[in-house]
Parts: sequence; structure tokens; C-alpha cells
Amino acid sequence: MSIDVANESGVSTVDEERLSRLARFVLDAMRVHPLAELSVVLVDEGPMADLHVRWMDEPGPTDVLSFPMDELRPGGPGRTSEPGVLGDVIICPQVAERQAEKAGHPTEAEIDLLCTHGILHLLGYDHAEPDEHKEMFGLQGEILAAWREGESARAAEGNETA
Repeated sequence: MSIDVANESGVSTVDEERLSRLARFVLDAMRVHPLAELSVVLVDEGPMADLHVRWMDEPGPTDVLSFPMDELRPGGPGRTSEPGVLGDVIICPQVAERQAEKAGHPTEAEIDLLCTHGILHLLGYDHAEPDEHKEMFGLQGEILAAWREGESARAAEGNETA
């Protein structure tokens, strides 16, 4: 699985390696083919505002945008998706920081949520209709809960060996 994380935002506090692990976790949870490709790009508010206007016809920066390529869909029980280029997830850490402050959780948790949300969009999930919203946000919550549990265990193991 090829996951490229590029930080073009100028925000140095984003852990790109961790973000790559999260993306891999989400793709594995969704049974995406091991030869699939994904790009996660962190940009500052200016470029995000430009993308938001160009592609969504909405002013100002947003938190996350997804640009699917090969329209891959999740795998199912006992099978993975087709191989291909999943697409790009674009995240704005500055917007994520403001949202995290409002939500009362760390910016890292907000970026985790946005990355997961963006990947689900690439896999065809949406939240325009109430049923879609329930499905997508439920799945997003399950994946993030499992991710946090795994990261806590990983951190505990790291502390035991230190």
C-alpha cells in the first residue's frame, strides 16, 4: 500500500508518520487492496481556500477535501477492493486546530477525524442524506475508536520497553 503524506502547511506539530499509520489503519479496516495508492496533503489556509472556491464554490478555507481518482470501493468479508489510485485527502491544520478547540479535544484528534473522514469520502461514503450521515459517521466513529485503542496499546508497549 502506498501512502504519501506531504506537509505543505508550515505547521510543524503534525506527526506525519502517525498520520500515515492512521491512513493505513483506515484502509486496512475498509479492506482496501494492498496495492492501492493514497495521498494525504496538509496545506495552509490560503491554498485550502483556493481549492474550496474552485471545487465547492464556497468561500474561505475548509477543514478537509477529498479528490477521488479511480473510484475504489471498500472490500467486503474475505475480499479486498480492486487495486488502484484512491485519490487525495487535503487537510488544513489551522482549520482543524480551531475546530478542535471548539470541540474540546486535541488538534491531533481532529486531524485524525478529518483524515478518516476524507478517506471514507474517497471510498464513496457521503453524508448528504440522514441515512448516509448515520452510516458514514457511525463507521468513522468505530474506526477512530479502534485506532485510539490500538495507539494506546502501542504507547503502553513503548513505555514498557523504555
